[in-house]
Amino acid sequence: MAGVPSLKEISQVLLFDRNSRLLVYLRDDNPAIPFPNHWDFFGGHLEAGETPEQALVREVREEVGVELTEWSFFRLYHCTRGDAYPNIKHIYWAQIDRSIAELTLNEGQRMMSVGPDEVDRIKFANILRQILEEFIASGLWPAGGLES
Repeated sequence: MAGVPSLKEISQVLLFDRNSRLLVYLRDDNPAIPFPNHWDFFGGHLEAGETPEQALVREVREEVGVELTEWSFFRLYHCTRGDAYPNIKHIYWAQIDRSIAELTLNEGQRMMSVGPDEVDRIKFANILRQILEEFIASGLWPAGGLES
């Protein structure tokens, strides 16, 4: 539609380690960024000409040095409130055969891994708690861990 600005698009992943724990990172303590000192999923904005999947692979490579080769689509979220600005979130989930100790965080303050029973006490950015609650309710959280 003419005159209607297009929404920014974001690709994010619920990234699980080999022990089926969700990997999240703490955003920088910088008042100039949205949601400083909040926990976040890996991912980010689509660049010009990128598909959501290409952005997902690029962002995970940049943020934790992992080359994602497999992932599953979870849901699309049209965020008109509860975030820094209106956007469309492409939410995926994936499991990698690594532990948190084998990863290097390249953005943010620190990283941690959590189980489904630990997410209630975490201060997430924007609508990520809602997304995570819906993911848990879907029954998709990986059971057990990957065998080495």
